Formats: sequence, structure tokens, C-alpha cells
Amino acid sequence: MEEAAHPSRVLHFGAFDANLQSGELRKNGLRIRLPDQSFQILTMLASRPGEVVTREQLRLALWPNGTFGDFDHSLNTAIGRLRDALGDSADSPRFVETLARRGYRFVASVETITSGTSLSGRGWTNGTGESAHPDEGTLNESSLPPAAVGVVRKPTRRWQWIVVAAIGGPLAALFALNVGGLRELLLEAVRARRAVPAAKIESIAVLPFENLSGDPAQEYFSDGMTEELVTNLGKISALRVISRTSVMRYKQTKKPIPELARELNADAIVEGTVQRSGNHVRVTANLLYGPTDRHLWAETYERDFDDILALEDDVASAIAKQIENRLGGPQPRLTAKTQAVSPEAYEIYLKANSYMDQFDLQKSIDYYNQAIKLDPNYAPAYAHMASPYFFLGFFSAIPPNQAWGKVKQLGMLAVEKDDRLPEGHGALALAKMHYDWDFAGAEREFKRALELNPSDADIRHEYAHYLMAMGRMAESASESKLAVDLDPIGDVLADCLCWHSFAARQYDDSIQLARNVLTRAPDDTWELAILGWDYEQKGLHEQAVAEFKKAVELTNKNSPIFSPFYLAGLAHAYAMAGRRVDAEQVLKGLLDGAKHSYVSPFDIAVIYVALGDKDAAFAWLNKAVAERSTFLVYSKWDPRLDPLRSDPRFQVLLRRIGLTG
Repeated sequence: MEEAAHPSRVLHFGAFDANLQSGELRKNGLRIRLPDQSFQILTMLASRPGEVVTREQLRLALWPNGTFGDFDHSLNTAIGRLRDALGDSADSPRFVETLARRGYRFVASVETITSGTSLSGRGWTNGTGESAHPDEGTLNESSLPPAAVGVVRKPTRRWQWIVVAAIGGPLAALFALNVGGLRELLLEAVRARRAVPAAKIESIAVLPFENLSGDPAQEYFSDGMTEELVTNLGKISALRVISRTSVMRYKQTKKPIPELARELNADAIVEGTVQRSGNHVRVTANLLYGPTDRHLWAETYERDFDDILALEDDVASAIAKQIENRLGGPQPRLTAKTQAVSPEAYEIYLKANSYMDQFDLQKSIDYYNQAIKLDPNYAPAYAHMASPYFFLGFFSAIPPNQAWGKVKQLGMLAVEKDDRLPEGHGALALAKMHYDWDFAGAEREFKRALELNPSDADIRHEYAHYLMAMGRMAESASESKLAVDLDPIGDVLADCLCWHSFAARQYDDSIQLARNVLTRAPDDTWELAILGWDYEQKGLHEQAVAEFKKAVELTNKNSPIFSPFYLAGLAHAYAMAGRRVDAEQVLKGLLDGAKHSYVSPFDIAVIYVALGDKDAAFAWLNKAVAERSTFLVYSKWDPRLDPLRSDPRFQVLLRRIGLTG
């Protein structure tokens, strides 16, 4: 005999439906994002319309073990999110009324609907397009925990505590508020709990922490908290932590958590708030199971700003412990505590990071120097200051000894002050690769950095560059894809994958990847350059010229210091297109400009290759070797140098760089 289907209970009010079984809130059939705690509060209030639910009842239901450091703040936050979801107002409530110092009351009329009533018009489905009324079979008393059976038979004052013990948490305490309908709710709760699988966490994304300080100038501080938490969690070898570059795109987003989790390919989501008042800091962090938006853990921390790094360590350690002890995920290895730093230096350091995010390289360097002056022992300031010099060196904006020499110096100082800092080893690896041509040493430093933080997407993509330079294309592709997995939304890592395809001479793939990036970021000059190089190799020379013209125009407008790099690309494209006069005109401009500012001899050499003047090309390549020009390390595969490969002088060139054998 077929068992009866269990009824699904839905509370309908206004344009809203709250499904108690699935934990979903919908408005006119559309899913509304609502955190788990706020949904539980809604359930408690809407189940008793017109009645007062006290703050104490809410505390017992949602925070029975006192897990929050500040109950008032946590409750106010949850109520605020509920009102936001409902479009409600505390001053003129349509749904949730506040009774000062007592509690809350649901003031709208509520209709309770079961699965016997059609809900298809309100959009309730099971995710496959079918109505969400599954036949789950009948639960009877024999399928309940013994304590729960006792509750159904004998409802005394003791029963609310027995329910808490039997089925646990907020839903159990909710049942204590209303004896009527207890059996139906209890059976539904047991079934719902049995249907929820254990939340296994193998990947996590930290959403940008919300700045509650009321001062937009404090955004750098909340962003810094996000970055430090990403870095700290990234040190857990068994956990994949999504890059900050990707998560920062979701700042102030209104997307539902399950949608964010899908886009970021993350099992768990961390969200939180930061509030700073003078020297006092309050941080609230929430851990959610991404696919279902189920609340897993939350805590509020309060410290003086002097202890901010210890606070960041505490938050990361608490989340790691939840993953290890409660969620059946990987076994994290907690690392040593973060290095101490003076509060003044740390604040300047965070501002430097903020300017680096805005690609204001000179201002970031100025602020890093200020931070170092205030606290000469703070290793991250040295390691992070290597980043602006990396960009200046990679795009040949300043001479290699000024760029890579500085990267090397900063990396050495960072490692000297903290040997466990991944970014310090990453900076050293870049200098050894691009400037020292110590390729074995560079690989050791890359591997050490990734051992310390396997989730550092930037270091992975830089290691992919190293493997590309060595001609180890399969390994490079693998590292590039790992980097993109860690930074699925960021364009920088997509750039890397695109450049890898170009290096592997997979030009069609590279073109498609470049077009995808440019759809999202049409001002990405590096991607325009790669697309131009792809078109050259495909014989689409006028398209190549067009892409380099765009890159030059954008660079002249936004970052003139990088203009020579892209002008050299345009001259090369002109020469490949047979437009010799145009190519020579741009070349003359570069040579004249080199009298006043830096122009890479490697870039000049490549133009002469396209013009067919091999002697001039080798003369400029010899100058490039003498000053260790950046792009020489990619000579092993660079297709722009193909016309020189049969010349004996080219093998001599590779030996001088260390790229043979």
C-alpha cells in the first residue's frame, strides 16, 4: 500500500510565502535571499500572528548555547535583514512590529497552506520544474527519537527542553512557543533534519565584509579584514579558498547565497560585518553552507585595534575548527599566529593595499614605505610592496635593475623577517626568474610559497608563467587552470590562461578566451595585446593593428608610463601587416623617446625582427641581455622570434639566458 505523502507547510502573507520545510522565502513566486537566522525569526513570528514573541524566547530558540558574543547586536542584525527582505520599516511596520525592550509581533494576517493546496501559482517547485510535494512516506511515533515521542504524549513544562535535546537548535525551541499543532511540526522537523545531508566543506569563499562604521573612508579597513581572512584560511592545505580578486566583485551584492556559491564553485560562504569606532573594533562573522544557504556558525568579536591581527587569527581559527570538528570536511592544519605589528603601521599598510587594488602604483609604494618606516619588522609590507615593482618591471616601464632589483630586495627582507610568509617567497621567485635567471632557485621559491599557501591564486599563476618560460607547457596549463579555479571571476587569471594558450600556439583558443575577457573588461590592455599577437600569427594583420591601436589609446589615457610597451606592439603589428612606413614611424618615436625615458631594448629588437632586419634585431637583443630585459625569459617559445631561430646567434642568445640544456 502506498504511504501517504507528508504535507508541506507554507505561511502565506501579503505577496510572500515562507516554506517551513525548505526554508525558502518567496515574493510573488521569486526566491528572496534571507539568512537562516532571519528565516527562523520569521517562522516564529508568523506562526503566531498578533502575539508577542519576547527577546528571551528568541534568544533561547536561536542562540541556546550563548554562541554569540553580543546577543543584542546579533538579534538586531537578523531582524534588520528580515525587514530588508520584506521591504518593511521599523517606523511604519507592515509585518514586523517592535515592542521596545520586550520583543516583536507579526502584525499581518497569515494563511497556513499545506501540500493539499496548489502552490504552483506561487512558484514552489523542487528545482526540476515539478511541484515540490514529494512523497516522502509516513512518519509515525516509532520513527521519532524516544524523547520526542514522550513530548507528543505528555506536553508538560519540561517538554520544551526535551525537544531541544531531541531535535536540537532553533526549530525545537520554536515548537515550545505553541502547543497547538506540536505533533505536526515535530514530525516535519524530524523529517527535514533527516533530509539534510552533512555539510562537507572542501572549498570556501569569504565575501567582502560590510563596513558598518558609517564612514566610507573606512572601506579600506573592512576590505583589509576580508583580504587577511582569505590569506589566513588559504594556509589550510586541505581547503580550497577562493581568491580575494573574485570575491571582491560581490561587494554589496544582493545575489542569493546559493547563486554566489555556484558562481564561485564554493561549498561554504563566509560573510560578515566590521564596525570601527575610534580604537574599538567589532567583527561579526557567519559561516553558511553555500548550496542551501544553511547557517552553520556565527560569532561576534570585539577588540581594541591594537589586537586586530589576533582578532583576524581568531576568526580564521574558529572557522577552521568548524570545518574540522563539525562539518565532516578536510582536516585543517592551523598555522602559527600572525606576526605582530604596530597599529599605526598596519593602518597605513591597509591603505597601501587599497591603492594597489586601484592600480595607483606610486601611491601604494609611498604608503608601503610609510608603513615600513613606522614598523621596520612587519614582513607583509615588504612583500606586498614588491607587487607594484613587479608590474613596472613586467611591462618595461622602468629599467630592470630598478624594478626587479627592488623586487629581489623586498622579497629577501620579507623572508628574513618572516620565513613563513608566502608572498615573500613569491617575490623572491619572480626576481630569481626574471632578473637573476636562477631558474632552479625560482622554482624552489615558488614551491615553498605554494606549500605555505596552496590557495594563493596569484602565486599559482606566476608559477604558471615560470613553467611557460621553461617550455613545460602541459604543467603550465595545469597550474593556470588551478589558478582560475581559485579565482573564477577575476580577469587577471583569465589573462594568464589566455597567454598560456598563445604560448602553446593554440591561437584559436587564445582568441576565444581573450574575447570572453574583453566582453567583461573592454579596457583590459594586456588582453588586447594578446589578442593582437594571436591575430598576427593567424595572418589577420589589420585586426591585430586595430587591437594594438585600442591598447595604445587606453594606455595613453590611463597609464602613460606603460605606453612604450604597447607602442612597440603596434609597430610590430604594422610591420607584420606590410605597413613598413607606419612601423618605422612608430619605431622612430620610440627611439627618440628612449633619450628621455626608458624603452626596453627587447621591444625594439622585436620590431626589427618583423621588419626583416636580423642584424639590428640581434644587436638590440644583445643590449637586452646586458640589462636583463624582462621578456627575454620567454624567448624559448615566443613566436615573434621565430624568424631568428635558425640563426646560430639565437642559440648563443638562449645559452646566455640559461634556457638551453
